[in-house]
Amino acid sequence: MSAALRLLRPALFALLGANAAVYAADGRFSEGLDALAWYLLLVLFALEAHGAAWIRRPRVAQALGLLRALAAIAVVAAAAAYVQEGEWLDAANALLWIGIVLVLELEVRAPAAAAGLRGTLALGSLLLYAGLAAVALIWLLRGAWFDGYDALLWIAAFALIELELFRDKAKGVA
Repeated sequence: MSAALRLLRPALFALLGANAAVYAADGRFSEGLDALAWYLLLVLFALEAHGAAWIRRPRVAQALGLLRALAAIAVVAAAAAYVQEGEWLDAANALLWIGIVLVLELEVRAPAAAAGLRGTLALGSLLLYAGLAAVALIWLLRGAWFDGYDALLWIAAFALIELELFRDKAKGVA
């Protein structure tokens, strides 16, 4: 990985962590729940993908699995809250991200099944990311600068994750 990419990951994590704190402190409950849950999932994914051997210890793995499940439940609850609140753009954003994570989970946890669906998954990912970019653009056009900026950071973070996954697959690591 290049030096620039090695610096980009911690910078993105720090900015997204700060954004999650802002949403938790100043946003609606659903926004805070959503931001904190997604951030936790991102951190857990990074630990799992790049972590040391200690995270594979049975009790640690169980604890991380429980945290992942709780964060996933919180993400779904926040998406449902957005629908209930009539926050359709937030709901669309949440559902698009859930789609992205489902595709990534399939690629990482069931690579043999994903291999047979490579074209479909690639097209699905492209459409999901296009939807996310459209949501970010709408926020920016509406003057919701922080929401647009946050959305673009998340797209950049997941693009970096996918680049790393593809690099690792090419090397035979994943």
